[in-house]
Amino acid sequence: MFNPARLQSVLRTATALLVASLVSACTGELNELEKVLQKGEFTVLTRNAGTTYYEGGNGPTGLEYDLVKGFADELGVKARFVIADNVKELLNMLAEEKAHFAAAGLTVTEPRMRWLRFTPSYQSVSQQLIYRRGKKRPKNLGELDGHLEVVANSSHAERLKRLHHRYGNLDWSENDELESDDLLTLVAVQFLDYTIADSNEFTLNQRFIPELKVAFEVGEPQSLAWAFPKGADPSLYQAAIDYFIGLIQSGKLAKLIERHYGHLDRFDYVGTRTYRRHIAERLPEYRKVFEYVGKETGLDWRLLAAIAYQESHWNPKAVSPTGVRGMMMLTKETAEYIGVEKRTDPVQSIRGGSFYFRKLLEKFPQRITDPDRTWLALAAYNIGFGHLEDTRIITQQLGGNPDSWKDVKVHLPKLRQRKWYKNTRRGYARGNEALRYVENIRSYYDILVWMDEQERARARELQPKPPAALTIDTPAL
Repeated sequence: MFNPARLQSVLRTATALLVASLVSACTGELNELEKVLQKGEFTVLTRNAGTTYYEGGNGPTGLEYDLVKGFADELGVKARFVIADNVKELLNMLAEEKAHFAAAGLTVTEPRMRWLRFTPSYQSVSQQLIYRRGKKRPKNLGELDGHLEVVANSSHAERLKRLHHRYGNLDWSENDELESDDLLTLVAVQFLDYTIADSNEFTLNQRFIPELKVAFEVGEPQSLAWAFPKGADPSLYQAAIDYFIGLIQSGKLAKLIERHYGHLDRFDYVGTRTYRRHIAERLPEYRKVFEYVGKETGLDWRLLAAIAYQESHWNPKAVSPTGVRGMMMLTKETAEYIGVEKRTDPVQSIRGGSFYFRKLLEKFPQRITDPDRTWLALAAYNIGFGHLEDTRIITQQLGGNPDSWKDVKVHLPKLRQRKWYKNTRRGYARGNEALRYVENIRSYYDILVWMDEQERARARELQPKPPAALTIDTPAL
């Protein structure tokens, strides 16, 4: 099948190779891009954080990981990640050219532009003053009543230095050992009064640390981009520019942003605290069942647990006004279809609901890959596969991609509008509820993964610590 986006990618790579060969022909030496292509890999600096690169349930993930992996695939090489402990170490390593570039959620600032080249921006963020719920909210930096601490050598520290003259009593400290995530935790436990975090970092962490709030934004929004040392020749840098131009024009960048942030716009403080309490109080009784069924079905047990929580808050006796019941809230027809005899039996319900979800996943065409496949199947679990198919048809009619959750979710609410549902095969459905359903499960799943990994980290505390900088090769996807 003809793929215009793939053709553009091939043409960009071919152009980069042609330019590289012409330059090397003139100089007699290989340039940076040619060296990378010859060696078959490039080295990239990053940070271990939810906004950049981390080990997920299925291996490395994070927005920066996905972006870098895409660039490596386009060049036909491997990406070798070097994880720095903090921003200071990362910038020092970049200055010493110990990597080809940095993909680490770096903000484009004037001081950095003096010695770094930045690619086109892939995300815009705001700096936010963070404090703990229950404390008095300051309205500006002049009203701070306590200790402010930020990451050393960060864009936050740069901005505070520029604003210092405006607030005569402004005082802060810079931490050269901890990352932004760590400082947010210290504010939550009241070891610090304030910190500054980028809006994307706060959005990701707010679900895990619901005690935190935004007081105000510090200055104007800023751009995030990859950073290349100015000392190196620009061939690889130019290839990266072409890569981002292609991502933006093809819509792939928007899809990646949605994958990592699209479900985070509905933070519920009370609901998040309740969920975390239920993880501690209710989940232990059923965790082994979820883990066993997860292995049985080949599904992540934490996703199955997140579905069950959205359905019943892990209450095996739950009953809805429409007659669905049990841990996974199965209809009578669905229970009969998958062989569940007693819907209020938690083991039967979890197994039955999980196998039913597995069947929904398998009904989609093979061309639909994860995570879109999973989010679409969740929507189908809620409103039925037929109604989801109606929505995919509407999406395609309106010029969207019916295989993309980012596109389909926009049109789910149309199933409640007569002008749309009257022309569908299955008619009316509460599509807006299906949208909330999927986004809630995505957040529940993220929180459960985070808490599970915290447990694993505590279990590894007695093991020898890794060196300051870890080198990790990206696995084949």
